Amino acid sequence: MRTKLISGLLFIVALLGLSGCARQAAANSWPRIEQSKKVVIGLDDTFVPMGFREKNGQIEGYDIDLARAVFKRYGVHVDFQTIDWSMKETELKNQTIDLIWNGYTKTPERAKKVGFSAPYLVNHQVLVTKANQNITSAAKMRGKTLGVQTGSSGASDLDGSPQLLKRYIKNQSPVLYDTFNNGLIDLNAGRIQGLLMDEIYARYYIAHEPNPESYRVVSVNFPSEHFAVGMRKSDKVLKSKIDAAFEALEKDGTMAKLQKKWFGHAVQVK
Repeated sequence: MRTKLISGLLFIVALLGLSGCARQAAANSWPRIEQSKKVVIGLDDTFVPMGFREKNGQIEGYDIDLARAVFKRYGVHVDFQTIDWSMKETELKNQTIDLIWNGYTKTPERAKKVGFSAPYLVNHQVLVTKANQNITSAAKMRGKTLGVQTGSSGASDLDGSPQLLKRYIKNQSPVLYDTFNNGLIDLNAGRIQGLLMDEIYARYYIAHEPNPESYRVVSVNFPSEHFAVGMRKSDKVLKSKIDAAFEALEKDGTMAKLQKKWFGHAVQVK
């Protein structure tokens, strides 16, 4: 009986050891990525010019090119997976994706549950309106309807600093959209009078419209933001790999080349 008891205890210890190894392996994605030569990146495929789907169905954008340049250094193929942007952190936690990389702003709230790479681009939140609305400041949105993307950093800024814009808008409550593209459709149709969005997206979108002069970009004085790559907090090796690649790509001029390609000029990185 004693022998059986000891054997049973040893079996349980062995199982716990295997379980611990499995948890440790799951906590560190790099060995799996390195072995499979594949990393899965989640994105909103309508976010120009960071990551978006062209008419031919191909995924293009600054983040797409940058991610490929990063992982090319390690011989890893990048698989881009379209996700519901409002569920991005859940997708990461559930290991459906390895990284969130699509104009993803590092915020204190997000940093509580997501690990971040070093920042690679500076961004601002701006108010986009139609020029014929004569909205030249946040205060001119008084009583008017504002749109914002669900789960975006703009939505967080709106709630975090309500005195800057939220107090002026109709019912002090914005219309929520799954994508900026849907918000822009309503802005153009006059169903909303302003859309709070990333400046990089706004400038690119307006520059590629037939009548760019029909839009106005208004500063709201929200703090500047930093785009970074989101990952599980346990993925410290993966973070070090991405950060090292960023440094190398900045040093060899690749980042500046990609910025000129997608933005027409160099932009602030940090």
